[in-house]
Amino acid sequence: MPHVAVVIGGGPLDPDAVAYLPADAVIVAADSGLDHAVAAGLQPAVLVGDLDSISAAGRMWAYEHGVLTIEAPADKDVTDTEMALQAALDTPGIEQLTLLGGIGDRLDHLLGTLLALGHPRLAEVTTVRAFIGTTQCAVVHGAHSTSLQIGTSRTFSVLALHGSATGVGVRGAKWELHDATLGATEARGVSNESIEEWVTVSADTGIVTVVVPA
Repeated sequence: MPHVAVVIGGGPLDPDAVAYLPADAVIVAADSGLDHAVAAGLQPAVLVGDLDSISAAGRMWAYEHGVLTIEAPADKDVTDTEMALQAALDTPGIEQLTLLGGIGDRLDHLLGTLLALGHPRLAEVTTVRAFIGTTQCAVVHGAHSTSLQIGTSRTFSVLALHGSATGVGVRGAKWELHDATLGATEARGVSNESIEEWVTVSADTGIVTVVVPA
């Protein structure tokens, strides 16, 4: 059974992020994400959304390749990305989830994508990653930890975007944290610097988002 699910959002995909994906990952495309996935040489298994931005060629590709299509009305309470995340989590055996794309010229869409990565169901998986453009993110749900191989002397930030997080730990950095509390209205975790090849971030409660700029 596959253990990695990948959600493809709108916007061109970074080739380095595509190369990061395992060959047996389950690919779920959110609307026009299918166009970008196919252009990057990926094979989506599922297409979700209101399908208002996918190209006609993308629709035909999905039909010809037998892609499971879950179409929603335009008037809905969730974004296409949220729908894709839920579809990915419904895949049996998923242990890791990665989001690619999701960047465009609308700040509200970007913020919505980051907020969606804090959905409680994502606490079920071991690792939550996102490659938004050329920026790497990792979302750590309470009682979890993540280790990122970002190399030494790299700038990264740790933010509590989804509300207060407690027991936050950061290791392998110039400014380490031990059993810290981060609030959603503070930027104390911005612009840290790695001093080791691997940086480890953990939290006891709440959610923290690690952002590694390109």
